[in-house]
Amino acid sequence: MDILSKRSGPAPWCAAALLLAAACAAPEPADAPRGAEGAAPAGDAPAAAVSPDAGAGAPAAPHPLGAPVDQAPAGALPAGHPALPGSDLDLAPPEGSGRGAAGLAWDAPAGWRAVEPATPMRRAQWAVDGPGGEAECVVFYFGPGQGGDALANARRWAEQFTQPDGRSSLEVATLTRGQVGDLAVMYVEVTGTYMGGITFGGPPPEPRPDHMLMGAIVEGPDANWFFKFTGPAATVASQAEAFQSLISSLRTGA
Repeated sequence: MDILSKRSGPAPWCAAALLLAAACAAPEPADAPRGAEGAAPAGDAPAAAVSPDAGAGAPAAPHPLGAPVDQAPAGALPAGHPALPGSDLDLAPPEGSGRGAAGLAWDAPAGWRAVEPATPMRRAQWAVDGPGGEAECVVFYFGPGQGGDALANARRWAEQFTQPDGRSSLEVATLTRGQVGDLAVMYVEVTGTYMGGITFGGPPPEPRPDHMLMGAIVEGPDANWFFKFTGPAATVASQAEAFQSLISSLRTGA
């Protein structure tokens, strides 16, 4: 088993890289955490121990993306995940869900430009300028009990990327766990050629080389919330502290 390390820029919110080659490829929807396209791949490597909290908003020990997923619920949609690619408008969260005591609130980083969310499943959306060009950060919420488990979604996000040397992105992605107040957070980071944006019935996505994803999957009061920051690697890396400030500002009661 090879353990490799790959970083594209400063990312203080990811303390370490743990890299495992142990999983098969799986398709990635455009916007949503894992949809009905299938269950997340299970690898052969044993799951690593996860350290206790490293402090508010700070990631703890890495976890291998290739480790088996045994916490994913079963259901009509595999692993309980919502949203087929391109079908967000048909699967909007129930009216009023994710609000009040069941909601999350946050403070947007200075300089991030709020834009109208493209679908009902996007609770917030920002355009972010930087040295590599414009990046995008989106907050997803799919309704009570929806969204699927964090590890399966982290794997699927990593598999949106391909690597120039042909390796699986599960080998080069980093995954860490942290805590923001009472909220458990799973962080994922990966660079490579971004192949996201797939939609049913549409053309295949244009490969976007030298791109980066910083993500945080947050265990909210009634479902996971998904914070997905993607764009040119130079821009995303330059905004690592801003992204961490967004996650560190999270609290319940939106």
